[in-house]
Amino acid sequence: VVPLPDVRGREGILKVHTRHVPLSDDVDFKRLARATPGVSGADLENMVNEAALLASRRDRDAVIMGDFEEAKDKVMLGAERRSMTMTEKEKELTAYHEAGHALIAKLVPGAPPINKASIIPRGQALGMVSWLEEETHTSTLTECKARLTTGLAGRCSELLVFGELTSGATSDYKQVTALARAMVCDWGMSDNLGPLSLGSDDDEVFLGKEFTRTRNFSEHTAQMVDAEIRTFVLEAAESASALLEKNRDKLSAVAEALLIHEVLDNADLDKIMAGEEVVRKDSNDKGNGEVADAEVADAQIADAASAADSDPDTQGEHPEPEL
Repeated sequence: VVPLPDVRGREGILKVHTRHVPLSDDVDFKRLARATPGVSGADLENMVNEAALLASRRDRDAVIMGDFEEAKDKVMLGAERRSMTMTEKEKELTAYHEAGHALIAKLVPGAPPINKASIIPRGQALGMVSWLEEETHTSTLTECKARLTTGLAGRCSELLVFGELTSGATSDYKQVTALARAMVCDWGMSDNLGPLSLGSDDDEVFLGKEFTRTRNFSEHTAQMVDAEIRTFVLEAAESASALLEKNRDKLSAVAEALLIHEVLDNADLDKIMAGEEVVRKDSNDKGNGEVADAEVADAQIADAASAADSDPDTQGEHPEPEL
């Protein structure tokens, strides 16, 4: 089995596939490689082709970084669903949810750097925050707790602003719980349980493995594991809520900017954190909400094609950083 390329491998693959593609000076292969963890060489080639098509549709002589960013999102997350109808309340809720993730990532030490935040629907996602992951081989307790806090920030933002929870954070809960379980069972990060390995290497590879998984510890220890997981998650939620309440003005500023521009990159977020206004200069900037007619048509076709395969139980979920 050929392993997936690491960050240096992805950078090299992108350079190979762009040898005959005219590129703008702003194209940053290192940034693209960091933003595409787990992406295969074939998908990277597809990303280059998509970026070239976007540049051609917009009558450009060279492919710019914005084309690559949009192509990356399409390959990794699915086509934009510009034709999707969302109420103003849903848009506002999504903006505050993603603003919560982005703001906490800026405030908590150890959180991964942000690539961008978006409230443009893609696939089953109403919005997302993407990250520039460092492909490290280990994670510290501080980094793990930062990821827990960031992962729950969307839920905490909803509760703080609207006073109630929604069904849109399912993916967040799954990823946060999986991380907390790994911290307790695999990485020995629980003070009460100590440096024990409580996972199982005997998982079945067939359907129903959750029911056939062997457990090499007692029922009492299992209850302690559940309690420790709950403690990690609830402490992260409390930390996120406290930070969001303390920085409520910045949360509102990020959400309002998302409602106006739809997409904010890391530089935009830094401006908002500094109290500055985000101003778009490029008429082709994805943040201004203007999309070529051909792209709208593509989005409508993609919506129709994916409608038959969509699962109603996953509506409202949105992708988060791999934890």
